[in-house]
Amino acid sequence: MTGTHSELPVAARVRQLEERVIAAGLATDAELDDVLARLYDGASPVNGARMVARAWADESYFRRLLADGNAAAGELGLGDPYGLGYRLKAVANTPQQHNLVVCTLCSCYPVSLLGPSPSWYKSLAYRSRAVRKPRAVLAEFGLELPAGTEIAVWDASAETRYLVVPARPAGTGEMPEDDLAALVTQRGLIGTAVV
Repeated sequence: MTGTHSELPVAARVRQLEERVIAAGLATDAELDDVLARLYDGASPVNGARMVARAWADESYFRRLLADGNAAAGELGLGDPYGLGYRLKAVANTPQQHNLVVCTLCSCYPVSLLGPSPSWYKSLAYRSRAVRKPRAVLAEFGLELPAGTEIAVWDASAETRYLVVPARPAGTGEMPEDDLAALVTQRGLIGTAVV
């Protein structure tokens, strides 16, 4: 790649990388397309929402989710079906602490559990500011937290991906899991929304 690499749009840089992989004989275009198709088939924030709803409804699952996200995802048939090998770490929001996920180096993200990442998650502005000024970034998303609430910023990587477990909304005590899951948004799973 040339010295203008960083000036190229992301799609052009990705295509250059694909062409190099193909030229090296490591994969064909069809094989790369197949990997992406498998990755995105079934990838949805509904998957992460199911995990959160189960955690809200089942205290023992909640503890298992916080202790070992991969195993807890596997319990619901979600897990990491593509062999990417990352560690899933679940972090729970409380009245004292709100969690926010970012990947400062690129845009590492548990696609199978949260669906395709939003464009803002991949943006340089979000990636750089979420760590330095998390309260200001959350305010830009319309989320104003009490001054006493600590904000923990989790930096995802190729090895570790994060899932925020939002605090269960008041008045949802008797709701079935499917209805609870419907309350959870992709932004809630990243930490830029309450739920």
